[in-house]
Amino acid sequence: MYKYDHIDQTLVDQRVAQFRDQVARRLNGTLAEEEFRPLRLQNGLYHQRHAYMLRVAIPYGLFNSKQLRTMALIAEKYDRGYGHFTTRQNIQYNWVTLEDTPDILAELAKVEMHAIQTSGNCIRNITSDAFAGVAGDEYVDPRPVCELLRQWSTLHPEFAHLPRKFKFAVNGAKEDRTVLLCHDVGIELKKNKAVNNGELTADIYAGGGMGRTPILGSLIQTDLPWQLLPSYLTALLRVYNRFGRRDNLYKARIKILVKALGPEEFARQVEGEWLHIKNGDDNFTQAEWDRVAKHFTKPAYKSLTALTNEQVINIASEADKTAFARWLERNVKPHQVPGYASVILSLKPHGTVAPGDATTAQMLAIADLADQYSFGELRVTHEQNLVLADVEQAKLYALWQEAKKQKVALPNVGLLTDIIACPGGDFCSLANAKSLPIAKAIQERFDDLDYLFDLGDISLNISGCINSCGHHHVGNIGVLGVDKDGEEWYQITLGGEQGNDAAIGKVIGPSFYADEIPDVITNIINTYVAHRNEDESFIDAYGRLGVIPFKEAAYQNAKKKGEADKTVGEDA
Repeated sequence: MYKYDHIDQTLVDQRVAQFRDQVARRLNGTLAEEEFRPLRLQNGLYHQRHAYMLRVAIPYGLFNSKQLRTMALIAEKYDRGYGHFTTRQNIQYNWVTLEDTPDILAELAKVEMHAIQTSGNCIRNITSDAFAGVAGDEYVDPRPVCELLRQWSTLHPEFAHLPRKFKFAVNGAKEDRTVLLCHDVGIELKKNKAVNNGELTADIYAGGGMGRTPILGSLIQTDLPWQLLPSYLTALLRVYNRFGRRDNLYKARIKILVKALGPEEFARQVEGEWLHIKNGDDNFTQAEWDRVAKHFTKPAYKSLTALTNEQVINIASEADKTAFARWLERNVKPHQVPGYASVILSLKPHGTVAPGDATTAQMLAIADLADQYSFGELRVTHEQNLVLADVEQAKLYALWQEAKKQKVALPNVGLLTDIIACPGGDFCSLANAKSLPIAKAIQERFDDLDYLFDLGDISLNISGCINSCGHHHVGNIGVLGVDKDGEEWYQITLGGEQGNDAAIGKVIGPSFYADEIPDVITNIINTYVAHRNEDESFIDAYGRLGVIPFKEAAYQNAKKKGEADKTVGEDA
């Protein structure tokens, strides 16, 4: 993985010293809160419902065991013994104090981490495929491009005060595992022998996003040589910076501008701006690529023979074979190198802790697992799980046994209880309703693994407000918390999907009280089971049947209420 040079290290060290001074001035009263607020936000520090929340960047979701041990140390020393992994591949601490924040940033700087640009109206943490560099369906390793873009965008003076926050995703595999079309800019990397002599190129999608106006991004540029990414993206951001609305917080994202202009006109304006800078000095060079790409070479893989699933299962004891086979089916993914596999450690235990949470003890144990089984590296997925990317197939059984002890081996990846959920009203000051109790209640209702396996792939995402941090718009089943007269209500969407067939779910009707949600989900699932064809997934059955039977089932026991209003808060 990428290792800081003296420029990177100097930057984060100076940033810590700068913020330490700002905090000291805030604490002694010489810096007012309205003056301090933009400064703390630039360092990822929010003031939430009960305490300060610090959001730490994990660029493109990649980190190592040493960094995870530091995350664990911070959770233990400065928080309440756990951290929360987010859909943006960050980690958040929900109970830090202002006084401790400079020390936390200093601890992070020691292991080449920071919280720069994890908030504010700037280019946020760049996200990518959690299986980058190892995915069996990958045609380009996106990590060098991600790192080049990270360095290009970090503290970029021209884009420090955009109309709103700005999010990039970069994908280089056949399957989109980045929710590419729901980002302000999605970069699809390709290598095609018929294009640019087989050199790396990029297709650019712009204007995607969730929130109160969910829109899928539009293709505005194809086959862009990778070297020209900085100048093209600069042109794109300049158009947005110039014409993005600053008079209305809820209409300030680039998706609103692209929608208002139309993708063709937006692309034309970007092209016009690009002509002035296309051949400038800002573009990437081969020397820069070489400097960065050397950090993403393959680890020292052994020369192994690929094992069949049956051979791997036979390593397990007779008593463990059934459970181990289930874990292999859901939590283990193909690898580029024979004899290796990638493993997803589930952070979605049923009904016990919040989705995405890991305790200090778990983080320390998982760091040990990374060292023992996966060259010391880890990834975080946008579904809020962790990945050990390089595990020998012959050691999968041993790893599974260790993962079970840490309660991160539940084989529910991609199933109904692999719920994406934001912190919601338990922590977030912007939330209209709680998300975590809803996730817990659904997980407890569907606690039968046999039944979950029978249901197959179903995504269920929960957001505590319209800002959609829980990605409810792209869940096959989405749950959105809304507020009406001080009461928490929940709206259901159906038909959302991420990946190559990304789609925005549709609201089925009036919202429900919290205590109705488990029954509503049960009725929707029962409808799927009653009407599905053999081997037909939930989303395919929904596409064939339409919303009516699911809607009728959802409301069969509903209490009499009106539809909740559309109260929203500013997203984070």
